[in-house]
Amino acid sequence: MVPRSDWPRGCDLAESSNPHAQHTTAARLAAAEATHDSLARAAVADIRPGMIVGLGTGRTARRAIAALAGRIIAEQLEVTCVSTSEASSAYAQELGIKVREFATIEHVDYLFDGADEVDPHLRMLKGAGGAMTRERMVATAAARRVYLVEEEKLVDHLGERTPLAVAVMAFGLASIRANLRGLGLSGVLRRSMDGTLYVTDNGNLILDVQLHVNNGDEHAYERIATALNNTPGVIDHGLFLTEATEVLVRRDDGSIERLLRAPAAN
Repeated sequence: MVPRSDWPRGCDLAESSNPHAQHTTAARLAAAEATHDSLARAAVADIRPGMIVGLGTGRTARRAIAALAGRIIAEQLEVTCVSTSEASSAYAQELGIKVREFATIEHVDYLFDGADEVDPHLRMLKGAGGAMTRERMVATAAARRVYLVEEEKLVDHLGERTPLAVAVMAFGLASIRANLRGLGLSGVLRRSMDGTLYVTDNGNLILDVQLHVNNGDEHAYERIATALNNTPGVIDHGLFLTEATEVLVRRDDGSIERLLRAPAAN
């Protein structure tokens, strides 16, 4: 086990005397680009000193990570960061941001992340980046969960534009696929650009399945999520139905709209 004194302490940027001072240069370049990104800036605007911040995964989250690095440079902002993927952790570190292991964190104050689709009830499809297991774990620990999308990601019904990602164990793959077909979920194994099977940070495979629900069946997603949760060998999936407390949308005209989840009915 790594001694506690050796754990990273937070999101401070490396000083120029540090042998990795080039990270500061990378951070300044990324932060300069982020100054023109209104969605990324909005994502990190409410982060305050002392917060524990969850870093999402994917292209949109990457933009917000750069904006956070900009605030750290400009304001000497002191926060502690945890990441939802190895890719986001590596990018944050490239910008000089130190990331703590989530295994050492009980509670997260603020999470920003992206989404592949968002419906009018702020239910989401996630998983294009293959990190939904860790994304859900950090979201579950977070008091405030903010998701960032461009207007094109808003849909009437989940599954309109994006398949449902299902993370599965390689062990028993054939039987897992048979069980999913029994639920009406058929799809293909995700592959990397070189044609090899895509493997998640946790060593799982991903099935990208087509999601078909009747437009009038408002509870279909919940039933599918429950069925997936109860299927042996399924590790997680991209149905994020209650995680979003708010969604920031960059409209086509460049304006930022904040969508808030309606209070739960008594």
